[in-house]
Amino acid sequence: MKSAVETLTPTRVKLTVEVASDELKPRMDAAYKTIAQQVNVPGFRKGKVPARIIDQRFGRGAVVQEALNDALPEYYTRAVQENELRPLGQPEVNMTELPVEDGKDFKFEAEVDVVPTFELPDYSTISVEVDPLEVKEEDVTTRMDALRARFGTLVGVERAAQEGDFTSIDLSAKVGDEEVDSVTGVSYEIGSGTMLPGLDEALTGKTAGETVEFVAPLAGGEHAGKDADVTVTLQSLKERQLPELDDDFAQLASEFDTLEELEADVRKQAEQGARFEQGLAARDKVLDAMLELTEIPLPENLVEAEVHKHLEDENRLEDDEHRAEVTESTQKAMKTQFLLDAIVARDEVEVTQQELVEYLMTAAQQYGMNPQQFAQALEQQGQVESMVSEVGRRKALASVLELATVTDTDGQEVDLDLIDGDENEEDDAEGADAEDAVADAEDATEEVVAESDDEESARA
Repeated sequence: MKSAVETLTPTRVKLTVEVASDELKPRMDAAYKTIAQQVNVPGFRKGKVPARIIDQRFGRGAVVQEALNDALPEYYTRAVQENELRPLGQPEVNMTELPVEDGKDFKFEAEVDVVPTFELPDYSTISVEVDPLEVKEEDVTTRMDALRARFGTLVGVERAAQEGDFTSIDLSAKVGDEEVDSVTGVSYEIGSGTMLPGLDEALTGKTAGETVEFVAPLAGGEHAGKDADVTVTLQSLKERQLPELDDDFAQLASEFDTLEELEADVRKQAEQGARFEQGLAARDKVLDAMLELTEIPLPENLVEAEVHKHLEDENRLEDDEHRAEVTESTQKAMKTQFLLDAIVARDEVEVTQQELVEYLMTAAQQYGMNPQQFAQALEQQGQVESMVSEVGRRKALASVLELATVTDTDGQEVDLDLIDGDENEEDDAEGADAEDAVADAEDATEEVVAESDDEESARA
């Protein structure tokens, strides 16, 4: 087999592939045998029909089609590998010469989008500014209130409902005369906004036993986007009573003996949270600077396909303003991936087992899933390689962050090494629960990586 590449644009190439008749002959012979097993020809046993009879009865074209069904993808893959291409999406194939006679070669062309090649400039000159580190008193108060809420108790009240109250409600929704939803005794926190639009307003000011009607748009199901007539009955009303801020609470909610020690720790957490946000701002600004310094061509047809799918899913294909926003974000996301992947390849960035475990733990927590279940979901959806790539990209960006100069607007240099990689650590399970979670993540990571390696070996 011979192949050649023609560059059509910086992001699209045309492969020309020629397969000699001698190489194709075993495929043709196998195709004749397959067809012979499938057809009934008077005077011949099944599977024993001669090739010339098959040509006469069914045409040489049927044999060529059978031979190329499996062969064409293999030839294309070999040509891609031989020419060290990194294709994006499916190719457009045009078969230019078919072996309609013995001794004829097979030729085809395949146009496909590919990962662009581009120069990586010197990123060590990047300098960005971020807001100064500031720990606001309301941040400390918010964290302390959240801790108190974890140890609060719900107490029934006889008054009008208000934001923050916990309710038990019966709810039904109709579109016309059709009831599309109905629930009884469901718990709901007023102000959470987790159910129908308008529910918070409908419940506020009502007392237990009252029923109220309102109209709300439906977000899902076959009636998505339609207005529904909603009836909701407030069955019971409770408020959360928070414990007093004293030494007893400190001992209940933490390892500290005094409220002063607990408050100092919460303030430290708030400071770490502020540093984390400062670090995120620095990361985003450094990435923007990298993109500005690097000229990366994009496969516009892939961008357009992604934008079209996004707008189609949202049923907003005619929204030109939103299309412009989605196009810009899609282009930036695609450029970012190409850029970070190029750094990974240039610097030969490797991803360790521990780094995968840490990523798995964080991602599982964000989705509210057990690490083992999350890892299994990744494996079932074929996302293991994507997970490894994502960790590699994060390491690539971190390597540039180390080179960049980051200062705040007051002129003070920001030490990114002081930033904890995961501000959510304080919310992790403690003690044995944390050990179990880590063990689950390690086991899950070993399983999915091993399966990924097996698949890679099989492909090789």
